[in-house]
Amino acid sequence: MTRFALTLEFDGGAFMGLQRQAHGPSVQQAVEEAVLSVTGETVTMHAAGRTDAGVHARAMRVHVDVTKAIAPFRLMEALNARLRLAGFPIAVLASEEKPDDWHARFSCVGRRYLYRIVNRRAPLTLDKGRAWNVKGGPLDALAMHEAAQALIGKHDFTTFRSTQCQSASPVKTLDLLTVRREGGEVLIEAAARSFLHHQVRSMVGCLALVGLGHWRIEQMREALEARERQALGHNAPPEGLYFMQAIYPDEG
Repeated sequence: MTRFALTLEFDGGAFMGLQRQAHGPSVQQAVEEAVLSVTGETVTMHAAGRTDAGVHARAMRVHVDVTKAIAPFRLMEALNARLRLAGFPIAVLASEEKPDDWHARFSCVGRRYLYRIVNRRAPLTLDKGRAWNVKGGPLDALAMHEAAQALIGKHDFTTFRSTQCQSASPVKTLDLLTVRREGGEVLIEAAARSFLHHQVRSMVGCLALVGLGHWRIEQMREALEARERQALGHNAPPEGLYFMQAIYPDEG
């Protein structure tokens, strides 16, 4: 049995989420079926994150266990061929062997996300489904960044937690939350060991209210300290969110 760590890039708009769903296609199902086609084996894919419907990934790390003797590069090429033939917007960017005790989810010590906002009145064309189009006026990225700093550190993030979140505790440690403008885009980066369900999208939605002048900068801290979902101002849509990196101690 060989454990293969795969790095996936995918367009989440085609899926109901990363995990298998009874009511629609998922990234997990597409990859597992591709592995079955290549190896003849039924496998279970484990992932570093659990992205929702519409959320994308630049470098999602996953692993599968395969008994068939196959080189990592050959497995990657074969999976990409099967996924392309099936019409799934998933690409395997890398494939490597890992020890049996390495786990895509449980060995992961950090996760990084990027949220893209295209701040313009005109509707999206090339970026449709891949960014949030905020039209209500120019966003003040500096004010958004200042407001974001109130969330850095260890806090009870109940306000920014989905009511469907299955995490045992609302307490998380946010290592990074930055906001910057690049031309017509406002980019928000977040990093932590792990996140609550909808945490990044909820933080982004409230930061957008600050950027539009609908919230005072201090209201981000006030919302955090309220520790109740009713204090949430807005939950940003999924299409602007990208899983960017999974961090592992054995990879520096």
